[in-house]
Amino acid sequence: MAKKILSVDDSASIRQMVSFTLKKEGYEVIEACDGKDALAKIQGGAIDMVITDLHMPNLDGIGLIRALRANSSFKFTPIVMLTTESHSGKKDEGRQAGATGWIVKPFKPEQLVAVVKRLLG
Repeated sequence: MAKKILSVDDSASIRQMVSFTLKKEGYEVIEACDGKDALAKIQGGAIDMVITDLHMPNLDGIGLIRALRANSSFKFTPIVMLTTESHSGKKDEGRQAGATGWIVKPFKPEQLVAVVKRLLG
């Protein structure tokens, strides 16, 4: 059974690129346009990994990570920030919220695949 990855980004083109890249590798991808949409889409569903942007409307990436980590079902789920933000203060904030890793946009598809494979096997 394919591992299920939630891709959260307010940019449709980024979601499509992440989805295309990961589906090609055999992963199932669910897309959400912001943190609020992401939380609605995973209600009661099992997710193996979350890849989220930082800056989004309604609920940003940090808020999404905090909400997921507060739910015991997602306590150990790998969460990777995929963002243009490379400031160390934001990275620290992401880590403190519970982010597992950080990829800076623009990214190379093979870089994303390598991170996902390392975290999911």
